[in-house]
Amino acid sequence: AICTLAAASPTDAIKTSWDFLIKGGLFMIPLCLTSIVGATAILYKFLSLSRDRVIPDPLVDQVARFHELIATDRSEPVPREFEKGRSTLARLAAVAIRHRGRPQSDIILSVEAAARQETSRLHAGIGVLDVVITVAPLLGLLGTASGLVTIFQGLGSNYDPTTISKGIAIALHTTIFGLTIAVPCVVAHGYFTRRIEVLTARLESLLADFAHVCQRPANRN
Repeated sequence: AICTLAAASPTDAIKTSWDFLIKGGLFMIPLCLTSIVGATAILYKFLSLSRDRVIPDPLVDQVARFHELIATDRSEPVPREFEKGRSTLARLAAVAIRHRGRPQSDIILSVEAAARQETSRLHAGIGVLDVVITVAPLLGLLGTASGLVTIFQGLGSNYDPTTISKGIAIALHTTIFGLTIAVPCVVAHGYFTRRIEVLTARLESLLADFAHVCQRPANRN
């Protein structure tokens, strides 16, 4: 079916795809809904894990140079930018700024508490992909099993190998469609999970140094 779609014109490809869905039977309806949910989750994760929403480069530069900005008395606009909370880094840096002047351990504890909430935000939508990865193949198999049962019940005493083979081929449409939905979701799930790990490690590194800058100055004798 895939080779046929690749060789066909756009109109023929649409017609072939529609015929493929129709032949799959009623189970194609929940599979189509599952595919829409999976595609929406993938698009949402691409947008929510973009660099501008998590660790924007201009903000990274401000966090990395915050000690220099303090030394030159140019740090005042930076906390206001953090308080806008337009990215994960901004929201966590704002927590550190609010606890500025306290011991580093206190700042780190506050940032870690806020980071747990931000980690939940970063993982939002991953659970949906988990469900789609599990449900789509199962729906496909269920549709195939249902189709096979219908085929064999309708045969009766008339045994026709050609009819059986065609019926099995049609019944397998739902399995093919279910796997077609699951495979991209598996790839996307692995990519997003790895990206979250990389972004989280980068956040930890930046905020550890930032907490050190925000800590209470050591008392001098």
